[in-house]
Amino acid sequence: MRDLVMIFFFFISPLFISLSVSSAKNSFKPKEPCKHIVLYYHDTLFNGTDAANATSAAATNATKLGDFKFGMLVVFDDPMTKDNHLLSRPVARAQGFYFYDMKSTYTAWFAYTLIFNSTEHKGTLNIMGADLMMMETRDFSVVGGTGDFFMARGIATIRTDTFQGAYYFRLKMDIKLYECY
Repeated sequence: MRDLVMIFFFFISPLFISLSVSSAKNSFKPKEPCKHIVLYYHDTLFNGTDAANATSAAATNATKLGDFKFGMLVVFDDPMTKDNHLLSRPVARAQGFYFYDMKSTYTAWFAYTLIFNSTEHKGTLNIMGADLMMMETRDFSVVGGTGDFFMARGIATIRTDTFQGAYYFRLKMDIKLYECY
């Protein structure tokens, strides 16, 4: 009996361990996205006189801590288009907020929902992440969704496409979903 126990622990249990480790390695292989969407986010901040055109507004003023709008909270309902033209037909709306969160450089933290209601897509995608504005590209997390995007998970790679002063900017969003149901 003692010999059987020794055989099990020295020969059979390492076999089970190696099989479980090799299966874990295989489950973490990167895969192709199950959905890929490229959209443009257009944000026009209310400047006090353009209520008809504004799609976002500061809910709080920036603090006096630094020169980088630290503490300013912006709420938005921005159009999302398939191309970089502001007047193109929106295919979704981005509704949420961002706030400037660093005193020494421009960075913000975003949390928003993309709301799709078109012939191509219906449902929502929930996105959040840190916008390190000085970097060429930034990755936000896609943390869920509804409808066509039920329980979706993935990455939204953000690139600043243009900005015009402090009141208009456009982001290119390359959204890759890796979990689609």
